Amino acid sequence: MKKIWIVVIVIVILGFVGYSWFKGIYNGMVTMSENVDGQWAQVENVYQRRADLIPNLVEVVKGYASHEKETLEGVINARAKATSVNIDANNLNAETFAKFQQAQEGLTGALSKLMVVVERYPDLKANQNFLELQSQLEGTENRITVERQKFNTATKEYNTYIKLFPKNMLAGMFGFSPKPYFASQMGAETAPKVSF
Repeated sequence: MKKIWIVVIVIVILGFVGYSWFKGIYNGMVTMSENVDGQWAQVENVYQRRADLIPNLVEVVKGYASHEKETLEGVINARAKATSVNIDANNLNAETFAKFQQAQEGLTGALSKLMVVVERYPDLKANQNFLELQSQLEGTENRITVERQKFNTATKEYNTYIKLFPKNMLAGMFGFSPKPYFASQMGAETAPKVSF
């Protein structure tokens, strides 16, 4: 009779230890996944801030450079495309992530062209509204860089956690998969050529 109780107690203890281990791993994966999703929301937040500044910037430039219609329309179209690509944090996979990043890079390129146009208009460069918008846009671009870096850090921690043994077996069983990173644009490693 004593042996049966000892076996039952050992089984209960092993069951409790096993349950606690699985629970700890699962809850860790959920916590890290939610951290990545939260960082993703912050990335979208700063991209939205940039998108919200662009119409005002375009209006100020339009007042000085109305004949630069093609460039202004390019910025407006790129903004529309960038804001139309929305990714639910639960559907954050390599394909949808690439579409989002491509749309944002298109907007960045259009803004760069707009800034080149601005160089031709000294009065515009001295306009207080334009200077304030440009300063806000530069600050937002810096925020985007910081938030992308924070997102990549959270993603790295999550991806590492779910790939380590034996968590990798449990991650697949529980439906956790690696999340994509932000990467630099193609050719970003090459310094631009400047000639005077």
